[in-house]
Amino acid sequence: MHEAYYLLIGFFVVAMLYASVGHGGATGYLALLTLMASSVPPQEASTTALILNTVVSGLALVQFALAGHFPARLAGSFLVASIPAAFIGGLVKVPLWLFHLLLTVGLAMAALRLLLFQGGTASAGADGVKSPALPTALGVGAGVGLISGIVGIGGGVFLSPLLILLKWATPRDTAGVAASFVLLNSLAGLLARVSTDKLVVGSLWLPMAVAIVGGLVGSYFGARRLVPSALNRVLAVVLAIACGKLMLTLL
Repeated sequence: MHEAYYLLIGFFVVAMLYASVGHGGATGYLALLTLMASSVPPQEASTTALILNTVVSGLALVQFALAGHFPARLAGSFLVASIPAAFIGGLVKVPLWLFHLLLTVGLAMAALRLLLFQGGTASAGADGVKSPALPTALGVGAGVGLISGIVGIGGGVFLSPLLILLKWATPRDTAGVAASFVLLNSLAGLLARVSTDKLVVGSLWLPMAVAIVGGLVGSYFGARRLVPSALNRVLAVVLAIACGKLMLTLL
């Protein structure tokens, strides 16, 4: 019984943290289910994570857009190449243990860089920000989409650090772009599961409801209250959670 309560709290906290930086939280939910509810079938766990990824990132997109932090042109320049690349990535077969090991190292380095990053102060955080050239955005979108398709997540954990560390967007605009990225890639994943009869939803309705509330809270504070430097630190925590989930797959 205690594990059930901890799972509810965990889903709320993960959704709140991820939504505050425009992410859906799939890696966090999967890590929690692996640690606290190992009896849940993998297909059900991954479908639950994907559904929540869609809903929570959708809530975040609405909040950041209403607050004026959704640069649609910038988002589109990444999405136009990422969506077909994610589909191709879903068809690719690679040694996942090696891929997860490399991703864990990469995400850990990105988290450390964000913790040390001094860009994006408590003010607007827009100094030195310049959108990438279209060919660069298309290439990055395709690369991130391909990796996301192989790993089976929305891709926000890969795109967000690039946007901030390369100064392509402010932390809040980054969250808005990431939310659209995660939303559309997750929707594509859900549609693929529906078309192949792999959409398995079971007994996790209560944790899902709690996560949606957490997403509402986190997206509101991320879009309107948290200063850019705080958003960078939260994103670093999100990346650390993603690293933890990937490390679990290696054990």
